[in-house]
Amino acid sequence: MCVLASSSAGNSTFIGTEKTRILVDAGLNRKETFQRLAAIGEDPAKLDAIFITHEHSDHVCGLPVISRALGGRVPVFLTHLTAPALDWGNGGPPPLELFQAGARTDLGDLAVQSFTIPHDTVDPVGFTVTAEGIKISIATDLGYLPDSVKWHLRDSQFLLLESNHQPELLKVGPYPWHVKQRILSRKGHLSNDAACEYIANELPREVQMLVLGHLSEHNNTIWDTELGAVQALEKRGLKPRLLVAEPRRQSEIFLL
Repeated sequence: MCVLASSSAGNSTFIGTEKTRILVDAGLNRKETFQRLAAIGEDPAKLDAIFITHEHSDHVCGLPVISRALGGRVPVFLTHLTAPALDWGNGGPPPLELFQAGARTDLGDLAVQSFTIPHDTVDPVGFTVTAEGIKISIATDLGYLPDSVKWHLRDSQFLLLESNHQPELLKVGPYPWHVKQRILSRKGHLSNDAACEYIANELPREVQMLVLGHLSEHNNTIWDTELGAVQALEKRGLKPRLLVAEPRRQSEIFLL
């Protein structure tokens, strides 16, 4: 697994086994996406599918051109409500695999489970991906953590969790007030405080790798995010490996 990008500037995650390779989201342009895949030794032409969480541009802006560059042969999995919200341009859409939020997709040796998340889009979802007894969970772009999401995160060995902003920095930051209200709402983005509350009280004990992502470049710092998470893990008495995904930089390769 590699987090190719995780921030408001773009989001994309690669997950692969010997048999199956997928992207979750395509929020980087084609050139950047292909360069970052090449940097971890992956050939974009060998992708088996792209899964989309929702239609915001930082998750799909590269999708039409990437799909065309791959010859339109790579299916795109997204909910039947999200699909009409995307602009495919003159080339039209690639093969689409539409599903109902909450559905599971078996692709090669991957089992991809979708689940509804609270965000201000048409039909947003998160994903868990299971292969060979390893469960990877991706939960970003959500205003809070309802019990239904926590249920899907159970038994995860790897968790990419949103830790978007420090509320104090957001309130005095440069965004217009209506944008601040949106981010702080229950359909906005998860704050450091909310992420740390979950870590301190309900993080699955099975988690071996915790990556905090989708940091705001204006309303957060890597230092604040990491410090809060370290303290929350100490309170929980857990010692998974912790990493904060830096905005605009891909992560290391995680071998699970």
